[in-house]
Amino acid sequence: MKEVIRPVLHRCLPCVKLQAAASQQLMGQLPVATVTVSRPCVNGGIDYVGPFEIKSGNTRSKTTTKCYVALFICMATKVIHLELVSNVTSEAFIAALKRFIARRGLTDHLYSDNGSNSVGENRELKEFLKSEEFLRQVHNYAAKTQFQWHFIPPNSPHFGGLWEAGVKSLKCHWKSCWKGVIDF
Repeated sequence: MKEVIRPVLHRCLPCVKLQAAASQQLMGQLPVATVTVSRPCVNGGIDYVGPFEIKSGNTRSKTTTKCYVALFICMATKVIHLELVSNVTSEAFIAALKRFIARRGLTDHLYSDNGSNSVGENRELKEFLKSEEFLRQVHNYAAKTQFQWHFIPPNSPHFGGLWEAGVKSLKCHWKSCWKGVIDF
């Protein structure tokens, strides 16, 4: 009798689905920088956000200038540090990096994308982040202050998910708070 029932049960689609074993999802390996216990901002990420149009000078002034925001994020505690950057030059970026280090302490490792996967950024910022002069000056400063600069692979924004989520959060809050004052 069992020999007759077994083939029927194996061909019955609802019966097969009900008796199926649930699969277990395997967790991927998390980066060492995100799971290592350390003081804040020892391992961090950076991304540029912008450009923003801000009013310069008097509050009644009609003139606007273009600026950017350097978003630094701690890999362990997920704290976000924002620095306003006036233009896209190596000197302005290194000044923002120095302000970050002065406020949060020296980092051991700093991760960033190389600007190639930032769709919302303008052409000028992309060219700046890929330029040889920028890379040379940043690496020289990193060598002086003894921290390592790491770039995520090109065309892989999921490697920089922490700072991309910070960018999303920054834009969401700024749009709600500064509606009509700051344009993206």
